[in-house]
Amino acid sequence: MVPVFILAGYFIRVLNRTAGGDEVPPVFDEWGELAVTGLQAVLIGVAYALVPTILGGGVVAIGIGLSGDGSLDGLGVAAVLVGGLLWTLLSFVVAYLLPAALVNFARTRSLGAGFAFGTLKPIWLSRSYAVAWGTMLLVALLGGIVAGVLNVVPILGQIAGVFVGFYAAVAAYSVIGRAWEDLPVVDHTGPDAMLSTSVDTDR
Repeated sequence: MVPVFILAGYFIRVLNRTAGGDEVPPVFDEWGELAVTGLQAVLIGVAYALVPTILGGGVVAIGIGLSGDGSLDGLGVAAVLVGGLLWTLLSFVVAYLLPAALVNFARTRSLGAGFAFGTLKPIWLSRSYAVAWGTMLLVALLGGIVAGVLNVVPILGQIAGVFVGFYAAVAAYSVIGRAWEDLPVVDHTGPDAMLSTSVDTDR
């Protein structure tokens, strides 16, 4: 799990640097710091993912329970289908919301910034963010396709696929980071505040 946190921490560093207007990729050093930052980013992601998991999974669980009763089999199957659809839709919403939350966290290194909904709402609703998110998704999908094709080739292709996947992820996160200056980022006071200061773009 530690390498996952380090990788997540590096992506946060990419978001912070590109959001600060620096196009040069950040260095991959200070792994301890990357792991801590990555752990915080993963916690933000898990918190967002809990919404579709609890709501969609709860409906599916109810449906499975109802399916055990012969007289309610039809209702149980319907509940499972509705729960699955609900989980899919909410997961898509989370996938849309999460990148902005991670950039907000990257710029402040405050865990609460990932949940500063007063700051994030105008960003989520902006056309600029929607376009940047769509571009990020396209870059990630293309990178995944290329990496998948390379993985068919034993050893060398698989190694190349890992690097392609990594750089595709960096490019995808950079798209959101570069768009940050054009987004309606606002300062608030109170619990929804996004700190006016940001961390060093090298970190």
